[in-house]
Amino acid sequence: MNKRLILLLLLIIPLLADAQFRRKRYKYEVVLSVGATNFLGDVGGANAIGTHFLKDFNFSVTRPSVAAGLRYKTNRYWAAKVDLFWGQVNGDDALTKEPYRNNRNINFKSPIVELSGRLEGYFTQDRGGHLYRLKNVHGMKRKDIQAFGFIGIGAFWFNPKGKYTDGKWYALRPLSTEGQGLPGGPKEYSRVSMCVPLGLGMKFAIDQTWSIGLDYGIRYTLTDYIDDVSGVYYNNTAILAAKGPIAAYFADPSISRYPPGIAHFPGEDVTAPGQERGNPKYKDAYMFMSVTVNYKIPYKRRTRSKF
Repeated sequence: MNKRLILLLLLIIPLLADAQFRRKRYKYEVVLSVGATNFLGDVGGANAIGTHFLKDFNFSVTRPSVAAGLRYKTNRYWAAKVDLFWGQVNGDDALTKEPYRNNRNINFKSPIVELSGRLEGYFTQDRGGHLYRLKNVHGMKRKDIQAFGFIGIGAFWFNPKGKYTDGKWYALRPLSTEGQGLPGGPKEYSRVSMCVPLGLGMKFAIDQTWSIGLDYGIRYTLTDYIDDVSGVYYNNTAILAAKGPIAAYFADPSISRYPPGIAHFPGEDVTAPGQERGNPKYKDAYMFMSVTVNYKIPYKRRTRSKF
């Protein structure tokens, strides 16, 4: 065999072995995040009717969020990650100039506690840098930027509350604001639902173990009740009799039952039983945007004692 080829193999094999070791050494990564969340649903939203998802974004109801996660890097291009998120979503019809929503006058807030898993695909390699720090050697730097996309599945808990005229917040689900659980009304909704996280992220490596990044994801959910609004108005007199005056208020806190320019016909009661209160065609969604701090857990090789 050619001596030059043998020499080349002797140089390449240690480099390949070291690369394999680095990948094994840094497969696990702890991720801590702090950021903001925003709600996309029936309550509040943009100053136009018929808008959905990002078109219905309202910056003024953005609230804080935190998260912790564990990433497992399977190779240079793929990773699996488990996340635990906490955030709060808000909505308020008083903040939109869209006439129907503004007249409806519903407000809510709800915590979001989400446990999810996702698959990440990286557009660039996770580079480890030079094996040796030699002078006048040019090539890959130890710092790099990675961009990735992700999709996953998760479960989350929510608990919508509304602000009453006395300034106190009341849990809305037990009040059956759309007649849930009452005769002729829909069934009670669950405060636990599924979601599909989808988004993009990036990381900037500081050194071999630490990096900072930015993570944006939207959560498409299987519920339309994060804001306690989905279907039609129920008989408010029946809600008053079954649940009391506070429930009757939250079922219909509208400014006017006969607002000019909103009803299809003059003098139409827009909050009468059967009239539209929400839009069940589109499920609720929420977003997280976070700044991340990532720490790669070094892997310690086990060595056997030699006698």
